[in-house]
Amino acid sequence: MNIQTQTIPIKGMSCTACAAAVERATAKLPGVASASVNFAAEKLLISWDADTTRVSQIKRAVVDAGYEPLAVVTSRAQVDEHARDKERFIRRLGLDFIVAVAAAIPLLYIAMGHMAGLWLPPILHPMDYPLNFALAQLILVLPALWAGRRFYLVGFRLLLKRAPNMDSLIAIGTSSALIYSIWSTWRIAGGDLMAYKHLYFETAGVIIALILLGKLLEARSKGKASAAIKKLMGMAPSTALVVQADGDLELPVEEVAVGDVLRVKPGERVPVDGVLVDGNTAVDESMLTGESLPVAKQAGDKLSGATVNGGGMFTMRATAVGENTALARIIKLVEEAQGSKAPIAALADKVSGIFVPVVTLIALAAALAWYFLGGQSFEFALQVFVAVMTIACPCALGLATPVAIMVGTGKGAELGILIKSGQALETAHLVGAVIFDKTGTITVGQPSVTAVLPANGGNADQTNRLLQLAAGAESGSEHPLAGAIIAEAKRRNLPIVAPTELTALSGRGIVAAVTGQTVLVGNARLLEERGLDASSARVLAIDLEQAGQSCLYVAADDVVLGIIAVADTVKPTSHAAVAGLQALGIRTAMITGDARAVAEAIAKQAGIDRVLSEVLPADKSAEVAKLQAEGLVVAMVGDGINDAPALAKADVGIAIGSGTDVAAESASIVLARSDPMDVLRALALSRATMRTIRQNLFWAFAYNVLGIPIAAGVLHLFGGPLLNPIFAAAAMSLSSVSVVTNALRLRRFKA
Repeated sequence: MNIQTQTIPIKGMSCTACAAAVERATAKLPGVASASVNFAAEKLLISWDADTTRVSQIKRAVVDAGYEPLAVVTSRAQVDEHARDKERFIRRLGLDFIVAVAAAIPLLYIAMGHMAGLWLPPILHPMDYPLNFALAQLILVLPALWAGRRFYLVGFRLLLKRAPNMDSLIAIGTSSALIYSIWSTWRIAGGDLMAYKHLYFETAGVIIALILLGKLLEARSKGKASAAIKKLMGMAPSTALVVQADGDLELPVEEVAVGDVLRVKPGERVPVDGVLVDGNTAVDESMLTGESLPVAKQAGDKLSGATVNGGGMFTMRATAVGENTALARIIKLVEEAQGSKAPIAALADKVSGIFVPVVTLIALAAALAWYFLGGQSFEFALQVFVAVMTIACPCALGLATPVAIMVGTGKGAELGILIKSGQALETAHLVGAVIFDKTGTITVGQPSVTAVLPANGGNADQTNRLLQLAAGAESGSEHPLAGAIIAEAKRRNLPIVAPTELTALSGRGIVAAVTGQTVLVGNARLLEERGLDASSARVLAIDLEQAGQSCLYVAADDVVLGIIAVADTVKPTSHAAVAGLQALGIRTAMITGDARAVAEAIAKQAGIDRVLSEVLPADKSAEVAKLQAEGLVVAMVGDGINDAPALAKADVGIAIGSGTDVAAESASIVLARSDPMDVLRALALSRATMRTIRQNLFWAFAYNVLGIPIAAGVLHLFGGPLLNPIFAAAAMSLSSVSVVTNALRLRRFKA
């Protein structure tokens, strides 16, 4: 099978019933493994066997369901065009709302003004000129109907397709009021002058205006919900300077090919991923990593597209373009996460999917019950029918989960936390234990000098001389610890003199000639072989070696100078991250293949309470399973290829962004930075998002559970008021806006 996954924007959906219709239409195609529509994001996330079904067939199924599939946004130009389409849609919606309000206000005034004792032109007074009274309302309702034309065009079309949506509810409800009002107007023209009491033009006009207001506010709010991904998309530069023999050529970034040499000027964004060829600079990578400090770059260093050149001009060679760049992969991850559904959304989706036909039956049943059993007038029954059809729209219910997921995953992307799916976002809030890999996760992942100790004490000059000679000797070595010693000497601005001779002694160290001196750097055994007394240096090394640090002995011209301790140090934020997790009641553990003494020393520094040491890579997933067997939801944090099985086994796999692609693919959450604090932030964001989803679902369910009986006239049974359809429309619109507004509070999330 050739399984492919793609996110397809869908145009024309107005509620979750629309989303359900698209899901049904695409899911039944042969070869489709899964189809999920996020109504808030207006996107279809579909996985299918490309050997069985083509993209064109999927899009045809969407069209047959009554909706329009749009082109997948892959370029800056398409991003801009997509944004312009959205802006045009919101402007049209705004214009329709203005037209509807301009018609609805005088319509409501004419229809209700005489009841409140307001002045009306004598020629429109219902008692004296009932036909003028009716015709004026009929004329005024026409612009409102035009403004709400979409409800009728889409609603009735989908009703005929037996896939009714929210538009269908509005179309049926307002059409009922309109048809009855037109019939009453005909009766007035025929001589039944009291039929003016049975006009409901204002009900249709005001309902359309209020629902358009809700749609306008909802569209603007949804635009804010997807602002994070739009911001990411907009970061990619539109052009690039390609270096050619006859001068630089400015091309659209889409035309850049792998291998092209590009010139990047100060202050410009890096066009695509690549490596620096010539020049030195500092690059602001905050859009990818969240790290505010610029990162120094020199020849051979990797560059990521859309990062900002904060230093001098340089040239680079393109290594990845288009959808293969780091930015494009991040956008795809966020899009897929926003298009996916959390398990908690299943109930809301199931309810929303059957809501429209059920509501229609409830509205009919309530109207008929009042007419035949309650002895009420046809007008009373009609008002009940319209009120139920209007108030019961499941928009708030359908928006409750996807909007929160959109905002939560978007906020995560801003923070450098890439959450791959709604399921990962939901599961993360249940995590009861976090297992950290040691190397590269809790620790920096590369050795550094932790101590330089001259034998028999010594002053700063002796300390620097010890380090300088060792760095000179090691500058000719390729040993992993050599780089740490050289880096420390450079940090202290000590001049490094390369050795004129160098001999590597396997398992012991090196002997080098540096500035005319014979320098030994290695273990105690090397010194003993040369007949040197290393006892004073051994004393210095005991505590350091017990703490898991490697000690290198240094001697020059048969004199033991002291030791240099080297270790993979704990990251500065590891302890704070662990303490924060424990404060949330989450257990912490560290897993490593290192010896127990080394592992326990690192765990103690980080504040971790459980150590799993001397674990083979193949057994890491088994250790995850042991914690799961204790009834804990487990998150695994790692960065290496050997962590991939454990990341996949864990309930939530969290990959450190600086790690391997294999680890990132196996994880459900990817941290763009290598900061352990982002683990805490990811779990805190998950908790905040789930809290928002629960709030939204509660109010959405409560609204529909309470609203439908009230609209059906339950309060009227006990002497209370009957809900006017106009107020039902206002309540329905405001409920959707309130759910979206509540979700938008996540944009202010801080951890």
